[in-house]
Amino acid sequence: MINRRTLLGSGLALAATPAFAANEAAFVSKRPAPAERRFVSKAVEREIVRVSSKIADPKLRWMFGNCYPNTLDTTVKMGVVDGKPDAFVITGDIDALWLRDSSAQVRPYLHLAKEDADLRRLYQGLIARQARCILLDPYANAFLSDPHAHTKLSWALHDKTEMKPGVAERKWEIDSLCYPIRLAHDYWKATGDTTPFDAQWAEAARAILRTFREQQRKDGPGPYRFLRSSDRPTETLMLDGYGPPSRPIGLIHSGFRPSDDACVYPFLIPSNYFAVTTLRELAALAAAVRNDVALANDAKALADEVAAALREYGTMRLRDGREVIAFEVDGFGNAIFMDDANVPSLSSLAYLRCVDREDPLWQRTAAAAWSAANPYWSRGSVVEGIGGPHVGLDHVWPMSLIMRGFSYDSDPRTLRNILRMLSNSDARTGFIHEAVDQNDPSKFTRDWFAWANGLFGELLLHLATVQPKLLQEML
Repeated sequence: MINRRTLLGSGLALAATPAFAANEAAFVSKRPAPAERRFVSKAVEREIVRVSSKIADPKLRWMFGNCYPNTLDTTVKMGVVDGKPDAFVITGDIDALWLRDSSAQVRPYLHLAKEDADLRRLYQGLIARQARCILLDPYANAFLSDPHAHTKLSWALHDKTEMKPGVAERKWEIDSLCYPIRLAHDYWKATGDTTPFDAQWAEAARAILRTFREQQRKDGPGPYRFLRSSDRPTETLMLDGYGPPSRPIGLIHSGFRPSDDACVYPFLIPSNYFAVTTLRELAALAAAVRNDVALANDAKALADEVAAALREYGTMRLRDGREVIAFEVDGFGNAIFMDDANVPSLSSLAYLRCVDREDPLWQRTAAAAWSAANPYWSRGSVVEGIGGPHVGLDHVWPMSLIMRGFSYDSDPRTLRNILRMLSNSDARTGFIHEAVDQNDPSKFTRDWFAWANGLFGELLLHLATVQPKLLQEML
């Protein structure tokens, strides 16, 4: 069975070697031919030229040229629904739209949308598509292009949950509803365009609030349950599909993590942080764009409630006595410390604007996550970083390196090491993968993973502004 866990790249026999990095003739563009690209933006093409001219290292420059436009080149399907733009954005090697992935995949082009009408139509279409998906089922994480079709994902065919036509997979993850808010808010801020924020969008926003409140579980377990027959316990929820027990403390339950792995304890702290931040962004958007005071007040009230619960229940102490942000808690006093590479994570909270990067509590947490205190951190002969149970031990997700790059963008030495490891982890493909073996990056999962490619492009775009001298050096 091919799924997100086992999908392997096609270049497994290739090794990432310094000799390859030194051979500029090997750096032939891996982009589709212009006629085969799914979406073309002149502004993005100009940005590729601009940023590439600032990158001295030939391999890094080649990877940026492949990765930055990958979402537009390969994953966007434009259409029209009810006379308005529609955009369906697949993850890459899986023909389905994840609310999280699709939002993150288009993020690196936001700063160009104001000057590019084609990009604005893409964002308008995706915001509208996501609103329709949320109204179809706010508990689903992934959707099909055809709202009347039934899932063809082999691993989801027999799930015991309320599967509806149009739903590809129905794993309840808090961040699935946070990312569309973040996309809508940041698109509005970047462009000033209010076109997408119609009555349908407002209805979807209210559905998000309703779902978050249901999953505070103050009056029982709520309507969501999920069971899957699998030999992996991370693929299903215990206790008849409702998940592990908890106390109603004001935090929002999550059945699954952004990795699509089941939570050990149901209050996933990084995702609750993300919910607080995006709910406040929703409040600002609803008030300014729709003059919807009730929606804005409801979003702000929920954000304040969850924030208060995070302050009371969201921390723990490590064995050495350091106070850190917990990864998951249950409200009974139980907590676990770890970090997973998928975003939101503890390591990504500053990138997500959930904490101040100088906050001592977060700095201690991020340092612990990037150490042996985190069971899913590892260091190999080629790469070190954070993985997670989704792929297995001794595998590093390049995404974790990218998040570290954003968090330590004032430290050239750390950045140079991160860029070197990212360059050495591509297995000569020119792309960023889901996970790589820490000692042999030729063993990797997912050779077409647009979210990771976009994040890599976003990082280099960021460094071209904040660390231009670093990019002008050879690795």
